[in-house]
Amino acid sequence: MPIYEYQCQACHKRFELSISYDEYDKKKVTCAHCKSEKVSRRIGRIRVLQSEENRLESWSDPATLDGLEDDPRALGRMMRQMGSELGEELGPEFDEVVDRLEAGQSPEEIEESLPDIGGGNGDFDLP
Repeated sequence: MPIYEYQCQACHKRFELSISYDEYDKKKVTCAHCKSEKVSRRIGRIRVLQSEENRLESWSDPATLDGLEDDPRALGRMMRQMGSELGEELGPEFDEVVDRLEAGQSPEEIEESLPDIGGGNGDFDLP
């Protein structure tokens, strides 16, 4: 079944939905986060099935991480891509951190405003 990407116009969160070809344009789509019906379809990238080894190999080059500490937007894009490649839901905290990074907020500002993000012990450090 195809996976379609959407963005909520109410809470601005992104989410994916698996819909059959028969259901497309017939099934009512609501935001996975706030249940709003004000959603728009995003055109996603084409995905190519790779082995876990190949996916992890693409991140093994240290040059991939160059300059990320100085560019929160680039760090957010990289984290979103890595999260997407894991193929698992990483939870609302991950989405919030990535959204804030993509908006240009520094990791230090995010950590100050979300002190419990690492499980409440204060030992969590963002990259």
